[in-house]
Amino acid sequence: MSFLSGFIAIVGPPNVGKSTLLNRILGKKIAIVSPKPQTTRNRITGVYHEPGCQMVFVDTPGIHRTQTPLHRSMVRSAQSAFKEVDVLALMIEMPRPQPPEIPLILSSMRKSKRPAVLVINKIDKGPKETLLPIIAAYSESFSFKGIIPISALTGDGVERLLGELKSLLREGPAFFPEDIQTDQSEVFLVSERIREKIFLHTRQELPYSSAVTVERLEEVPEKDLLSISAKIHVETESQKGILIGRGGKMIKQIGQAAREDLEGFFGSRVFLELLVRVDKNWSKDPRALRRLGY
Repeated sequence: MSFLSGFIAIVGPPNVGKSTLLNRILGKKIAIVSPKPQTTRNRITGVYHEPGCQMVFVDTPGIHRTQTPLHRSMVRSAQSAFKEVDVLALMIEMPRPQPPEIPLILSSMRKSKRPAVLVINKIDKGPKETLLPIIAAYSESFSFKGIIPISALTGDGVERLLGELKSLLREGPAFFPEDIQTDQSEVFLVSERIREKIFLHTRQELPYSSAVTVERLEEVPEKDLLSISAKIHVETESQKGILIGRGGKMIKQIGQAAREDLEGFFGSRVFLELLVRVDKNWSKDPRALRRLGY
């Protein structure tokens, strides 16, 4: 029996469910998720194993037109994946099938010359009869190897999608051991979970003006404890005040939610210390972006 393997990039506009799909495929939360667009800032790798096959999925930031240095970095990260993988999975959502970013994405896909499938997500959000005109329109705009309607939230259609993607793979080696589901470091996964809670608990520009760095991640065996210290970077003193909240209420809520999430992820008790630091206009400073991992 030959072994099939390959890298598959999940690409598309912001907020169509790319990270939710990755988590659904892996059966584990690797990528953070929030209702707000542009939650994903870095490429996230997830490894799916089955007998005779290994699919390495790359979850990319949403592609959109932007002028800010941070968002330009995110889009560059997404677009560079087009030529670094074996297969592209373009994800759109049924309730909003033709966002303005699609022509740009299709142009990049044509240049990459990689086989691609179209994934129509959120079929649980509307009547199924709306699918046919979407399928017809996209069939005319690009030569997709397959068009698969799914619900990443419920799992409907995901097995069929995996079968379609598997058919596009070639014989190759296993790139990761069977017990590995991601190549992301624990430090990165911790910082992302904290950042997710900021997205879920704060509003307006604050989630987009915040970044997280992990200063300490160490086991304390005698206390059966994982001790974590992380720094939340914001751009202004007013944002710092909002993030901390009156009497420290907001930062306590974020910390508690993050700690509970991390305890579930690591399977152990977690002590989490969160500090807030003002790095003025970090999202517009190329040096600060590099220092913060963007």
